Amino acid sequence: MGREKTFDGVSEFLAVAKRQSVRKAALELEVTPGAISQALQKLERRLGVPLFYRTTRRIALTEAGEALLAKIAPAAQLIETSLGDAVQSSNEPSGTLKLIVERLALPHVIEPILPAFRKAWPNVKVDITVSNLHGDIVASGYDAGILIGSYIAKEMIAVRLSPSFKWAVFGSPDYFRENGRPSVPSDLIKHQCVRFRRPEKGDVYRWEFIENGQNVSIEPNGPITVNDGELMRKIASQGLSLIYSSTFHASRELANGQLEPVLLDYSPGSDGLFLYFTKTKQNQPKLRAFIDTCSELRRL
Repeated sequence: MGREKTFDGVSEFLAVAKRQSVRKAALELEVTPGAISQALQKLERRLGVPLFYRTTRRIALTEAGEALLAKIAPAAQLIETSLGDAVQSSNEPSGTLKLIVERLALPHVIEPILPAFRKAWPNVKVDITVSNLHGDIVASGYDAGILIGSYIAKEMIAVRLSPSFKWAVFGSPDYFRENGRPSVPSDLIKHQCVRFRRPEKGDVYRWEFIENGQNVSIEPNGPITVNDGELMRKIASQGLSLIYSSTFHASRELANGQLEPVLLDYSPGSDGLFLYFTKTKQNQPKLRAFIDTCSELRRL
């Protein structure tokens, strides 16, 4: 296979696989449907396997097409991102800033910062994905993510976006009046607790403490299991059970008196929300502009 032909038909293949339509792929690439079909046929002849099932009404990937897509799509995304980074080498922020953001960051970071950022940098578009499942943000095409610090990989550069907060047990005033307050972690065996199933792992989170200098984790006991933090806090506010959360997550309920913390002296440590990114991304003008906006608003 000649070197000049290595990538022939690849962009057409990716566009059709993405759109599941030759016509829509042609619109995306600004060529004719005939040109798309011809490029796919040449690619299939080179590879010696059909990549698509074709009928008069639809087009779908074959098993070989699925396997090829799984291998080259991440690389294509990385190439596209890298080319975009090269365009960003100018001093003036521009282009699209792609962020993947933990839901907790919406009211505390994104909502207050976004208006100021758009006003300061109108030439920068913002593409936000809300998810607690971050994975490989580079391969997924993101410039940066916002996540709780303890979940961020060590090789990432992290910029704090929130005050420090502590993990603790929370309950409503009514719950504590009726059931008393746990004074040590082992007291929790006598209390009803909301079990939290982590969406990113599917397991039930064990409550973590530091007692006598040792790490202690406790399997919460209770009849209610959820996978949503806001629902968990609402259940606790109704006086049904205790929950394990942070002073930041529960800041609204703490402020209005719906929840009260206990076992703060046994907290495993402080944490926070951070913007994180790789070293290769840190000099992007659009990302630097976002960091500067976050820092400015934190000082106010």
